[in-house]
Amino acid sequence: MATKLFVGGLSWDTTDEKLNEFFASSGTVVSATVIKDKFSGRSKGFGFVEMSTKPEAEEAMKKNGETLDGRPITVNEARPQVPRENNFSRGDSSRGSGGRQGTRGR
Repeated sequence: MATKLFVGGLSWDTTDEKLNEFFASSGTVVSATVIKDKFSGRSKGFGFVEMSTKPEAEEAMKKNGETLDGRPITVNEARPQVPRENNFSRGDSSRGSGGRQGTRGR
């Protein structure tokens, strides 16, 4: 079963391909993704690497503190994603209806 790792401290210049190449020496990389801002497309400075087996993931975690693209990186086993509350939902009766209620006829 694949094991997902969190990789922090990435350079703005690090790409998915560079991340994949960096961890390939530890074993089979299932996926390597640099997380990017959805508006600017710029890296957020962290990413995730999925290794095919637990022993390969443990080997990859030994890269903690090594340098990638001129920056020391942090490598840890990723924690499960926690669902976030959607603060921008429409139709939430506790928030009203966009501040336009009762403005007709004025």
